[in-house]
Formats: sequence, C-alpha cells, structure tokens
Amino acid sequence: MALTKLPKNAFGTGSVDDSKIEDGTIQAVEISGTIDEGKIATGTIANAKLSTSSITFNGTSRSLGDSFSLTADVNWQSVITADGSTGTTAVAGNGYFIDTTSASHTLTLPSSASIGDTIAIKDYAGTFGTNVLVINRNGHKIQGVENNHQIETNRASVVLVYVDSTKGWLYTKESNVADLQVNSFISATGGTITTSGDFKIHTFTGDGCFVVSTLGLGPAGGPSNVDYLVVAGGGGGSTRGGGGAGAGGFRESHSTPVSGCYSASPLATPTGITVSTTTYPITVGAGGSGGLTGIPNVPNNTIGTNGSQSIFSTITSAGGGFGGANGPTPTDGYGGSGGSGGGEEGDNPTGNQGAGNTPPVSPPQGNPGGNSTGAPVGLDSAGGGGGATATGSNGSPSTAGSGGAGATTSISGSPTTYAGGGGGGKRSPGSAGSGGAGGGGSGGTGSPGSLDSSATAGTANTGGGGGSGGYNACGAGQAGGKGIVIIRYKYQ
Repeated sequence: MALTKLPKNAFGTGSVDDSKIEDGTIQAVEISGTIDEGKIATGTIANAKLSTSSITFNGTSRSLGDSFSLTADVNWQSVITADGSTGTTAVAGNGYFIDTTSASHTLTLPSSASIGDTIAIKDYAGTFGTNVLVINRNGHKIQGVENNHQIETNRASVVLVYVDSTKGWLYTKESNVADLQVNSFISATGGTITTSGDFKIHTFTGDGCFVVSTLGLGPAGGPSNVDYLVVAGGGGGSTRGGGGAGAGGFRESHSTPVSGCYSASPLATPTGITVSTTTYPITVGAGGSGGLTGIPNVPNNTIGTNGSQSIFSTITSAGGGFGGANGPTPTDGYGGSGGSGGGEEGDNPTGNQGAGNTPPVSPPQGNPGGNSTGAPVGLDSAGGGGGATATGSNGSPSTAGSGGAGATTSISGSPTTYAGGGGGGKRSPGSAGSGGAGGGGSGGTGSPGSLDSSATAGTANTGGGGGSGGYNACGAGQAGGKGIVIIRYKYQ
C-alpha cells in the first residue's frame, strides 16, 4: 500500500520528543538517502549512540567532544638534576632536560614500548662532556643493538622513537652528538681506574663490582672483550721448621686487539672475557693465616691455612696451599694443595708436598711445593711453596727450600711479578728458604730454645705465599699475601 507523505507542518513544534520513540526503532536500513546536518538539531545525538565515540591520541583515549591540548612533539618535564645513583625512568611522550653539572646520570627507557613512543633528551647545562648521560636500554634494543648508550658531548640533544623488537628505539634527531652506534667502546666503572694509551685498566685490591654500561661496537669502535689478571690469596706458612706456603692461583689473558701490545706472562691465554651490559661482582681472595707459635705436640696448633679464591666472571683462581708443619701426626707435615702447593715440613718423610693447579685449569694456575730432606734430625729442612711458574725448591741439609718463582706481566701498565711461593723454615744450623719472586715471604731459622722472628709474610696484593718459621718456640708462620684482580680493555 502506498504511503502518504506527511506534510512539513504535520507535527507541531516539539510534539515528537525522545519519550515518543522506542529505543532502537530507527535503523540505518529504514532511511533512504542521506539525512543532512540541517535536519538534525545541534546536541541531539549522544556519543553513546555512535559506533565510534572516541579517538586515541599519544596512547590516551579521548571522547568525542573532549577539550584537550595537542603538543607538536613531546611533553617536556622539569629539569632533572643528576644524582649519580638512582637515575630516572623515562615515560613515553616526555622530554627530559638533564643537568649533569655535579654528577653523571642514567636515563632508563620504559620496560614496555609501542610503535611511535617518543622520548626526547636535552643537555640542560652543556655538561654531558664532563659528566656523561647513560641511556639504559632496559631490555629493548637501541639502533638494533643490545647495548646501552652513552652521550658525552656538551649541548647534545636527541629524540628516540620506538619502532619494533628488531630495531627497538631509533634516533630520529641527533644534535651535537657523535655517532651513537657505529664507533662505540666499552665503558665501565669499578676499582681503581688508570689508563695506558688507548686502554683502560681497573685494579681491584679488594672486593667490588665491575659495572659495564656500554659495549664496543663497529669497525672503528672497540671489541666487547676484556683481558684479565686474577690472582688468589697466598697460603699461610707454618711454624717450627714448616714448609713454605704456596702462592695463590695465577690466571691471565692477553689478546692484542682487546688490550694492546704489552708483555704478558707465559701463562696468559689468548682468550679474554666477552662482557655484556651488567654488573660483575669481583672477589679478591685473602691470604691464609700463619701458624701459631711453635708448641710441640699440640694438634693443629702450628699449621697455617690455605688462601682464599679470587673470582671475576667465569674465572676463578684457587687459594695457595698452606705449608706443612711439625705436629703430632705425620699428615701434619704434608703441604696443602691449592693454586700452588705448600712445601713439606722438614723431618716428614719425603714425597708429601702439596699439589699445585688444584683444581686443574689450562693453562695451569700454579705448581707443587717442594720436598723436605726428612731424616736425619738436626739436618732436616722444609720444602718451599710452589709459585706461578716454578715448583718450590726441595730442602737440603744446609738450606730450606725456596719458594717457586711467580709470573711477570705488564697488564697494569708496568711490569709486576705476582704469585711467588713462600720459603721453607729451617732447623739450625743452616739457612732458611727465600721467598719466590712475586711476593713470596721468606722462611725463618732456629733451634729449640732460640728466638726467631725472621720469617716474613707474603706481600699484599701479589698472592705470595707466607714464609714458615724456624724450629723454635717463637718461630711463628706468616700469613699469605692478599690476591688481586685487574681488568683491561680498549676504551678509545
């Protein structure tokens, strides 16, 4: 049936309102053609009646009709004064003025990111060249590389935009900065830092942390490898004609591209450590304690102790073995095993010196101690402690064994010898054993009733073994020398 078209004035003004129309009764398929804006009164259609009632801007949903400001780039934050410790975690869409006048600073990128996320950075005081800004990637790549970045030029400004997991954050604007990807070098903190030419040296004389913030990258940059020297604590010498203590284990690497041309020890391996942007705890082993003053026939009263191990990353050096002692049981006279072994006590049956390179590694980290002379009593003398490059000397009727020689390296920038064995003690008459080159302590001499204070300790931070005391009531054994850890790499 044909419909009669309603005339324009069929309804009085205001006679059809919202209450007169059932919800959902007017649908698009029932409307032929287009209802132009002239037919719809302003404000009569609510957002709830629209299929799309909002828009998303910079990651934030905005309802249609909202009033908000659009920024051309990023939302700049108040100036951040660098504190050198806690750093700042960035938020997408923000810009950061960073003042490093008094300290360096770390800006950590967001842990989650979406395409188009933008972060801007500006050197507020023109001091990035003095106190650097580190950009912590926080699990994402920067410029396609798993590497934190470091900005160290004054008045620098950059803008980073996140794209995807393959490239991560990309620099879209760079002002007053060098190439931030291709020619980077390792940057790290920890220990006492010195330089030798284009190479940086971190020396740890005690426990600490080696913290890598930037890796080497690119044909003109440095490798992401470091060379190392890891020396453990030397063993402690014993009393009453005891054996010299063994040196702490000695382990070294040297690769010319990594840390340059210098004279390394004959024990150096050509393979260093590949580092990542993380914190490496450093353990520097203490020297073993020396035996107490000689009191005959008191169990465990005259024996020194092993040194403690030193550790960097996957490299562990074992503490030096203690020197054997004159005690109530035959085994008291055996030298202790370790990085290098301790020497055997003077009147102990020969063949019981401490083993070196225990546990075994390649190249070996040390050598065995020396044998004693054994009987006859009165002419007996102890063996020397083993060193990094030589076995401890055997005792003879006239002289106790000397400590084995250590190893010399210039990884620190100057030639230094480490890990010498301790000298054995001697019953008078005769001479005590001398300490091995590389910090080994010398032994002492004496006879029952005499005074003897000539034994010496291993030198600190060489890993030298302690010297053993002479055969008398005051011939105390001496402590081993503390170890050391040195890390070297190309930094420019």
